[in-house]
Amino acid sequence: MRAARLIKMVLLLQSRASMTAAELARELEVSERTVTRDAQALSEAGVPVYADRGRTGGYRLVGGYRTRLTGLARHEAEALFLSGLPSALREMGLDDAASAARLKVSAALLPSLRDASHTAARRFHLDAPGWYHDPVTPELLPAVAEAVWDDRLVHARYRRGPGAEVERELAPYGLVLKAGVWYVCARADEDFRVYRVDRFTAVAVSGTRFERDEDFDLPGFWEERAAQFARSILRTEVTVRLSEAGVRRLPHTVDRAAAEEALAGAAGPDAGGLRTVVLPVESADVAYEQLLALGPEAEVLAPAGLRERFADTAERLRDLYR
Repeated sequence: MRAARLIKMVLLLQSRASMTAAELARELEVSERTVTRDAQALSEAGVPVYADRGRTGGYRLVGGYRTRLTGLARHEAEALFLSGLPSALREMGLDDAASAARLKVSAALLPSLRDASHTAARRFHLDAPGWYHDPVTPELLPAVAEAVWDDRLVHARYRRGPGAEVERELAPYGLVLKAGVWYVCARADEDFRVYRVDRFTAVAVSGTRFERDEDFDLPGFWEERAAQFARSILRTEVTVRLSEAGVRRLPHTVDRAAAEEALAGAAGPDAGGLRTVVLPVESADVAYEQLLALGPEAEVLAPAGLRERFADTAERLRDLYR
């Protein structure tokens, strides 16, 4: 651990003109006294670390010294490509590797380019989790991530539903973070499937590596399965008459693809400018919650039970605001 810390200290000093003991202690997550001892150790090893005394002093490298320890290890290079996802790196246990990789890249850059990482960070941030809930990191995510990076088989126990668990041997090909929820795309019994990581109750990473199918395209596979899932949950239909404003707002209220498909297949506006569409929905209850947001811009024509529910709601709203 100390050797890695010493290397990190040299890289920090190489990437910046000077750093105080407090700054180094914060970056290295040690005390200022440890920084002093480490600087002494580096000096004794022939690394020209110089300490400026005084209020504006700090540590620096003398004579344009440059280390040759800037070559990226494989896990550091892989983590670097995910460096725009700090929360995801942290949850997978890769934040240390990404930090080391960024330092090495920064140390290898020309002095005029060393502020590039700070410039980008001030202008772009990716916030993956969805709104209105606190993301919970699955306890077994680091183990699954380890298996994904190393192409190792895992023996897993998976919760299908209340009180129902199954055991599977999986070849985990890739991880997907969707709106704050982690999924693993894995091969099981010669078929590719998707599993929610938070539903794993046990994961044992095998010492056996699997042979990866080089034709497997993770983004393409996920897009296809996500579209299949979205279609599979739309199990019923409602008939709705929409105003012009309702037509514009419908794709923002219900499933966008379902709305666009329904509008594309609908007849043109009637004499009053209203359009009637047959809309696939998950259930009557879900349709009620979604279409209620359209207010008077949508009239439910069928099924009869849902129309009656909207009529009752309209009556109660009228009584409330009378």
